[in-house]
Amino acid sequence: MSTPNAIHEGRQDNKREGNGSRPDGAFRWALFAGAIALVLLLPGAGFAAEPEPAPSAPAEGAVAAVDNLLITTPPPPPNVRKPVLSWGEGNGKSYSIPAWDILGFEALLNVYGRIVYPDLVDPDYSNGKKVYSVTLETIRDHIRHGPWGFDGDDFQVNQLQHPYQGTVYHGFARSAGLGFWPSAAYTFLGSLVWEVAGETTNPSINDQVASGIGGSFLGEPLFRLSSLILEDGGDHPGFWRELGAAVISPPTGFNRLAFGDRFKGVFPSHNPATFTRFRLGASLTNQVTGVATDNVDQKEVSADYSLSYGLPGKDGYTYDRPFDYFHFEFTVVSSKNGFENLMTRGLLWGKKYEAGENYRGIWGLYGSFDYISPQVFRVSSTALSLGTTGQWWLTRAVALQGSALAGVGYGAGGSVHPTGERDYHYGGTGQGLLGARLIFGDKAMFDMTAREYYISGLGSTQADGSERIFRGNASFTVSVYKGHALGIQYVRSVRDASSSSYNSAIRQTVGTWSLAYNYLGDSRFGAVEWRPAEIEAR
Repeated sequence: MSTPNAIHEGRQDNKREGNGSRPDGAFRWALFAGAIALVLLLPGAGFAAEPEPAPSAPAEGAVAAVDNLLITTPPPPPNVRKPVLSWGEGNGKSYSIPAWDILGFEALLNVYGRIVYPDLVDPDYSNGKKVYSVTLETIRDHIRHGPWGFDGDDFQVNQLQHPYQGTVYHGFARSAGLGFWPSAAYTFLGSLVWEVAGETTNPSINDQVASGIGGSFLGEPLFRLSSLILEDGGDHPGFWRELGAAVISPPTGFNRLAFGDRFKGVFPSHNPATFTRFRLGASLTNQVTGVATDNVDQKEVSADYSLSYGLPGKDGYTYDRPFDYFHFEFTVVSSKNGFENLMTRGLLWGKKYEAGENYRGIWGLYGSFDYISPQVFRVSSTALSLGTTGQWWLTRAVALQGSALAGVGYGAGGSVHPTGERDYHYGGTGQGLLGARLIFGDKAMFDMTAREYYISGLGSTQADGSERIFRGNASFTVSVYKGHALGIQYVRSVRDASSSSYNSAIRQTVGTWSLAYNYLGDSRFGAVEWRPAEIEAR
């Protein structure tokens, strides 16, 4: 989608060359996280060949005493949601309504552009035509000749607003009773229609990926979250639940309002194990190096929300549907950035597995959408990864949760403030994630995640350029009273970029400390209990 502040740099002429450097701090973070993840993924490795010596009675007594100190409050009651019938059944399912929803939404978007930006012309991408003055001739020309390429919109428009536009398409289909894969097809086709018939600018490959695929990976968690709000309201959700669901997923709210009882059924969650956290705090950025460090806001107020949905280990819960497990998080800050990050990953296809009595996990193919912008640079990707998520009870009270993923996708990365370089660069992306959460009963939690992205020149006009971006965070949270907690967090972001158009390789680093109040959705920090003895003790 074109906007008045689109960037019209000569991106086709930029040249880059590969960069083999690796952030020194990033390596240590990744090594530490990798060690934890390997232990997590192979809880029985090395123990099956020969039996462990039985622990002595004093050792058992010491462990039990520590466990008793870590668990001093009664467990939360199980959250059993009653299904609201008729979602996706009979008249509650429609293939035609979401198609009309999407076409109507795109028509309104075009009309809005004509009114607000009546004379907007993109000199590089709209061939001298007004951007929103679409005619049958421009549509026919896009279908026959394209040409498909890369547009000139700024980073936030392309990598945040366009994926959100895709969530609208996805939400229209899901709220009309369609499953994930049919809804993903509607999203992809809706994006394609906009590229061909929504504007006069040339169809954009990056927009098709971000809206048509990333829109589903982001839209499904929003749809599920809005459905949880409605499901918790029973057969007749009140006004505030309807409003909250509509704010989170506007297309869901629209279909429920426009079609009355037809789409009043609520998507059945099947009672997943969930963990939510809302955090509000103050941040200090005291480590900034590299280019584009001017005008960095060192002191910020930040708020973030995270939801883990379908955590492994709950008896009777299955992973038959895409995104029956997902993790969703976003952070907003008081600086000019606004959105600092928006990330989601979900299990598209996979299976449950277990190792012994104390480990439960899932593995399979994950879909992810990431947007990260730590003031001086930014990265975004839409990707498919192979990986696993699991939980291991180390003692009666101490649990280790974690995820390990590696995959490929299509992404973008670059500097926030151009410094003679191209503002940002697209390309095929290799990426990985390692995460671990150590839970100490109902008292405290240590959480650590490391992400790394390598954005190549594959599928880009900059075949010799590369970006390597690392993002690591570690936090320690202590429970104060029931769901209220206090925490400290450190986030480090590193970007290494190389191109023949640069005089030298570029490195940018950002380090931020935060102190925050936390409101937790589970007094046990999301630890899932499946051990019969512990369940009976409740």
